[in-house]
Amino acid sequence: MKFSFLFLIGIYCFSGLYAQTDSVQTNNNMLVLKGTTTGYLPYLKYGPGVDRLGGAKMTYLDTAVVLQVIDSVGDDYIVQLSKNHKAFIPKENVQLSGIESKPPYYLTSSWNVGGDENNDVVAIRLDERLPYKSIQMINPSRIVVDIYGATNNSNWITQHQTATEIKNVYYEQIEDDVFRVIIELKHQQIWGYSIAYKDKSLRISIKRQPSRLALKKMKIAIDAGHGGSSRGAVGVKTGIKEKDCNLQVAKKLETYLKRRGAEVFMTRNNDEDLSMTDRTLMLREENPDLLISIHHNASSNPEVSGVSTYYRYIGFKPLTVTILNRMLELGLNDFGNIGNFNFSLNGPTEYPNCLVEVAFLSNEADEKRISDPHFQKKTAKKIRKGITDWLKDNK
Repeated sequence: MKFSFLFLIGIYCFSGLYAQTDSVQTNNNMLVLKGTTTGYLPYLKYGPGVDRLGGAKMTYLDTAVVLQVIDSVGDDYIVQLSKNHKAFIPKENVQLSGIESKPPYYLTSSWNVGGDENNDVVAIRLDERLPYKSIQMINPSRIVVDIYGATNNSNWITQHQTATEIKNVYYEQIEDDVFRVIIELKHQQIWGYSIAYKDKSLRISIKRQPSRLALKKMKIAIDAGHGGSSRGAVGVKTGIKEKDCNLQVAKKLETYLKRRGAEVFMTRNNDEDLSMTDRTLMLREENPDLLISIHHNASSNPEVSGVSTYYRYIGFKPLTVTILNRMLELGLNDFGNIGNFNFSLNGPTEYPNCLVEVAFLSNEADEKRISDPHFQKKTAKKIRKGITDWLKDNK
């Protein structure tokens, strides 16, 4: 049975149970407005701010994660993750289930750390499918996962020798209801990981570093940005469309990578409409070793020019640096290496990824080079060399 948010809050207020904290304690339990995540790629945001990339994302979540809804703002619900932490989530990604009783504690239980054919897996049993957030750390490389609403009752961690990428795993109760998982890795490069529930067991699956770091052993995904009705930027003089330039460079990069023996997956080979959700889900299905997304930039200032690369997670920065260094050999201006970028295809943690903004279609000099097929070939070669440099750095 479905209820509207305002209707449920109205019942809550009428019953005299609704307090400023949006919950009330009864017999050690609290009555709260409960919701669960639903739909494709539900995600949490830090706040209500927006720009052309949307609000700053905190994390993607699995489906059927339990949330405590405390308010409604525009197209978002505000959820109470823990006593001291809130987040925003699109309403379309929440199924409200009504006023329910919440226990005073959700406890963690025993852990199991092992490996399957491709990944190391950390499995943690919980009382409920609780929300979480992950961050990457470097020097040394670590994956840190905060589980909101969880209180420690993990009295042992069983570790198996089948886990070959994990160096150490341990936890800290950083707040009364925030449980932190720390996973130290053997290699400096983080090759990707996914977080999902199996029943009420949180599973963190961590990719191992490939045994041979060579292009012919890699599965590389290439995303040609825009397409179909999404034309992207337009050349200031010639009117060339970004979607076409993106695909032209992407196809040339595909050719050069295949010549070196790489397996290549293209999110699109033609001028077609693909949403960011479509691209992300197909990439999740393909499970590449890394992703390169090709775009061309634009600015309201025609003097702005140059190449730039983008990452969101610090562990994926090295790939973007080696590609930028190679691209600068083309004589382009250095527009920068940009981190914490809220672009959708920089969001997945499953594989290292790099967004390349080749140059500015709004700058006449850059546009002239962009439209030159010979320059497009050189661009693709430089990206390929940047990937090779990155692989060498990780040997």
